Amino acid sequence: MKGSGAFAAAPAGYRQLWAADPAAWIAAGAAWRGLTGPVRQRADGLDARIATLRPAWSGGAATAARGRLGGLRGALTEVLPALIEVDQVLAEFAARLGTAKARLTAAVAHVDAGGLLVDRAGAVRPDPARPRPAERLGPALTTVAAELHGALTLAGAADREAAARLGELTTAAATGWVSVPPAWRPSPGAGPAEACRWWARLTPAERRWLIGHEPARVGCLDGVPVTARDQANRLLLAGRREELAARRQRLLTPLPPGPAELARVARLAQVEAALHGLDTLGLRLAAPEAPRAYLLGLDPAGDGRAVVALGNPDRAGAVLTYVPGMTSDLAGAPGELGRAARVLERCAALGPDEETAAVLWLDYDAPDFLPEAARTRQAEDAGPALHRFQEGLRASHEGPPARQTVLGHSYGSVVVGIAARDHGLSADALVFVGSPGVGVEHAGELRMLPGQVWASTAPDDVIRLARPPEELARRAVLAATPLGPAAAALDGHELWFGRDPSDPGFGGRRFPSGRYGHTGYWAPDNPALDGMAQIVLGR
Repeated sequence: MKGSGAFAAAPAGYRQLWAADPAAWIAAGAAWRGLTGPVRQRADGLDARIATLRPAWSGGAATAARGRLGGLRGALTEVLPALIEVDQVLAEFAARLGTAKARLTAAVAHVDAGGLLVDRAGAVRPDPARPRPAERLGPALTTVAAELHGALTLAGAADREAAARLGELTTAAATGWVSVPPAWRPSPGAGPAEACRWWARLTPAERRWLIGHEPARVGCLDGVPVTARDQANRLLLAGRREELAARRQRLLTPLPPGPAELARVARLAQVEAALHGLDTLGLRLAAPEAPRAYLLGLDPAGDGRAVVALGNPDRAGAVLTYVPGMTSDLAGAPGELGRAARVLERCAALGPDEETAAVLWLDYDAPDFLPEAARTRQAEDAGPALHRFQEGLRASHEGPPARQTVLGHSYGSVVVGIAARDHGLSADALVFVGSPGVGVEHAGELRMLPGQVWASTAPDDVIRLARPPEELARRAVLAATPLGPAAAALDGHELWFGRDPSDPGFGGRRFPSGRYGHTGYWAPDNPALDGMAQIVLGR
């Protein structure tokens, strides 16, 4: 990476792009991020040294020594966000480089199909062994040349941008990582658009100060760039795990037999599952693989919550927000993230030259048991947060607006439907899979443009049995009469939370699913996976 537009210069750029290895840049970024552990350990060691000195040494010299050690500790912690940012820069460069290489590959395929040749310098010319009429050859040459130019232009822009961002970090390092507290902060009720404007007005030094000193504020603030939130939340990650570990330690002491002991055992199992989930999630966050994971939110309280993006939603042209359903919690977050990843993988297979990102949005208290899942309270509680999150993705996105798709599975579809109905969602498409109804009788009540509400229900999905109470009561009464067999065969359109969104009368669009039950929509050979990816890409 030279930052000199090397990829844009035709002969050198063509050869350089073919030889470029995005995985090497990802590994380099992960190595920089890996330094956060040793740096944090050294800072903690200085904390311990200060604590040792405090009771045993007093006076002016002691105060000066503690101040000096505190200053060294501060200097170490100031560099932590920068180490994460280097990783972000190199990962995003690698992602755009991968997209450019995919476009280059597609252009070369068109060269072959069009009866053309491309040499090692990237020059396109007719293939003398396959003569073609001039009226067909001219447009083909023009099209392929434009495709090659587009791939090189993207790579060159990514190169220059990454070099500039790394240059800014180098300059900041040379000045000693100066950070300055901001003069003001947005009010607690500020919307994502206001938060985005506030962040844009801050100086780099003020942003560094906020990430380093107020990571909890930055990490959860919708409208702040994804990269800043990721830096802040990764700084909090170790502390979040310590909270869970401390909670587990407190629960290890048995109580006398009785209800309190049963409750302790249940809470201990919940915390241990959350710890396992957090550790598994941490492995994905640390993995040197594409797409890079961005930690946009984490709360270990209760069942635990997590918001994790694969790929940078602020840079992608198509973004999926996935809302999981009943029993979703921090313990199961890695598995739910895997579902989002499978949609993203299918998007990459269908559109390798597209920049896409997927977000697991588990920032609500999902029902744990059927009695809770039979009510809309938790979906209604989640609505404002999902609305703000989508508004934040719109506000912080760079460049032309991305195509935003929100997908809800099972009870997650209730969350999405009620959020769209009551608050509106900043989305270009809504998708419901395995839905028990979405809180409305018709797609028109979801505040979406016509044709942008989609649904799929597998033929063997048990959710089809989630009928409203009045219908279940009617069937129970008729079951004891000669009409019982006919009642059992009824296939009504109403589900527990409203009309079936995959029913034609709902007014949405449908895509097929194979017989994979309630949780198999992401199976590799299920046509539903292709359907979800096609919707995300807007095809």
